[in-house]
Amino acid sequence: MKFAAKYIYLLLFILTSICHTGKVYAQHGRYDTIRVHGYITAQGDTIPFYYLPPVTVTTYLTHKDRKRIVEWTRLRNAVYVTYPYAKTAGRVINEINARLVNVTDRKKRRLIIHSREKELKRDFADKVTALSIYQGKVLMKLIYRETGNNCYEIIDEYKGTFSAAFWQTIALMFGGNLRQNYDPANADKDMEKIVKEVARMYGYRT
Repeated sequence: MKFAAKYIYLLLFILTSICHTGKVYAQHGRYDTIRVHGYITAQGDTIPFYYLPPVTVTTYLTHKDRKRIVEWTRLRNAVYVTYPYAKTAGRVINEINARLVNVTDRKKRRLIIHSREKELKRDFADKVTALSIYQGKVLMKLIYRETGNNCYEIIDEYKGTFSAAFWQTIALMFGGNLRQNYDPANADKDMEKIVKEVARMYGYRT
């Protein structure tokens, strides 16, 4: 016990001496260095302060983590591709809806719809048909985000119930659904984060 007490006193003496030197370099490990930069006094006690070398902690990704990264990357790429289309399509659809508000004549409504429909086909027909099925699903969600209507409702309004039902059947055959909505707070919260990222990059208003 006496030997241990003397050892502790000796250690305290050495530590106090180090603190009063202001800055001391001591080797720690093979490459790193502990630097003692000074000391502070708290209630009469001398307490050294110093900076320890940074430590990097790594681990292996689990199967769940890898799957999550793959899904996020796939979704992010799809949003980057389709969001500009959704913004333009949403703008045109909202303009059509605004013009149709007080129009009750069916012939005039068709003329308004067809005039802008040609514009959409001209600008996006080739691009949209080149999308994958997954990208198409993302695009439908983003159109709902921009217009407040799902694609079934839009087709039903512009082309009639028969056309909407026909294209819904085709969509279901390929695992899609024209009636899918957009839920930024829950099911589509990841998509919403990516949309805001893309919007900041391209200067879109969200």
